[in-house]
Amino acid sequence: MNGSESTSNRRPASSMTLWRVLLAVAAVTCALPLHAQPKTDAYPARTVRVLVGNAPGGGIDITARAVSQKLTERLNRSFVVENRPGASGIIALDVTAKAPPDGYMLLVTSGSLISSANAQKKIAYDVRTTYAPISQLASLCYMLLVTPALPARNVKELVALGKRRPGDLNYGSSGVGGAGHLAGELFAHTAGVKMVHVPYKGGGLVLADLIVGQIQLGFTATISAMPHVRSGKLRALAVTSPRRAKALPEFPTVIESGVPFELVNWYGLFAPAGTSSTVVSLLHQNVTQALGSSDIEAMLQKDGAEPAPSASPQQFASVLASEVERWDKIVLLPGFAEGLR
Repeated sequence: MNGSESTSNRRPASSMTLWRVLLAVAAVTCALPLHAQPKTDAYPARTVRVLVGNAPGGGIDITARAVSQKLTERLNRSFVVENRPGASGIIALDVTAKAPPDGYMLLVTSGSLISSANAQKKIAYDVRTTYAPISQLASLCYMLLVTPALPARNVKELVALGKRRPGDLNYGSSGVGGAGHLAGELFAHTAGVKMVHVPYKGGGLVLADLIVGQIQLGFTATISAMPHVRSGKLRALAVTSPRRAKALPEFPTVIESGVPFELVNWYGLFAPAGTSSTVVSLLHQNVTQALGSSDIEAMLQKDGAEPAPSASPQQFASVLASEVERWDKIVLLPGFAEGLR
């Protein structure tokens, strides 16, 4: 090889150096372990919406906000409660049912609402297959409340008043088919009293009108009722549990007051069906730990509710199935279905 050929085929020194640097960078990049790459699909990667089918201020809303705050703290992403009142909670059920099953839209609702809506055919799907149950949140009874101006100091006096004045008593609820409505109809059916139902868009609105006397009575969650009972703005006659509530032993049950009626409800967290089992398990684990925190436990217990996390999402699904079956039978009671329209 002559000198001219050697010179023409030789790379410039600066070009050769750059080429070696690029090769070295590429080699180092390829050698990085996979786990060192940033993860872009970790859940949650953005804000999670938590739907509540009632106006603010009721027991479901209070519980949903407390749990959402804990999830925000634990998972470092915002869990934001959105109130979607309307159609007695059915709007929130529908929106969640149609949402993408990616874990970014969740639902907090009551067992009585989701089960009775299914039993009354108020929704065009079966809740047992439309939602992915994550965990029960709380177990609670309801409280029979009257406006202080009503001349009834106990359940027996209320029943006697209702029988003397059939159709004159009206009771409020958070919506048709909700727990307060079911409680009112079951109570009237069992006690043989005719009452008029007044539906609202949330438990907080029921309490507001009870306080000013726009309605005479109502069944609301103890968690939302007790602040007003303690302040003297409302009078509590009884609780709907089969036994006196541990946190509220001073209030008799409706049963021991002479009417064989009980209603124990729960609040639960759901996702759309098809949501990844990994996401459902992650949420269940963190909800369970959140409900074990002393502040949430104290908040629920002081107002007559109990933290009640499910052992697993599968166990919660079994509870839902049994509740649907129970309400299927209740709505077939003579005259009962008509009262739920």
